[in-house]
Amino acid sequence: MSSSGTTVDDSCLDALQELKSRREINTVVYRLDEPLATVVVEGKSNLTHEEMLESLPANEPRFVLYDLHFAAADGARRRDLVMIFWIPDGALPAHKLAYSSAHRVLRDALDGIQVDVRATTLSALAYDELASQAV
Repeated sequence: MSSSGTTVDDSCLDALQELKSRREINTVVYRLDEPLATVVVEGKSNLTHEEMLESLPANEPRFVLYDLHFAAADGARRRDLVMIFWIPDGALPAHKLAYSSAHRVLRDALDGIQVDVRATTLSALAYDELASQAV
């Protein structure tokens, strides 16, 4: 348990290992349970970038691990593990606060994240935007 009181369920770490080791999934979505105390896995999928964006709730925060494949400036194919902290403007203030506290706890628990992005709009998560942050 962290000083914020938030815990990370073991399934979150298992989902990360599955994402790293298997090609069947490229996206893991995490959420806080009720009463906003424990980070849990909401789902694991193999999504296109557009599908991943469409899966984000309009008015609820989420954490997403996304295996981003892109071409670096030198043309080399790369992949980086991106952690997205989705915190839309329409989210309830109590949820924003709880998710903000949980973000660091989850980030510290997950190993191997190369890019950490906080977004309040879908445009901030456009493919080109994520790829530019990964370089």
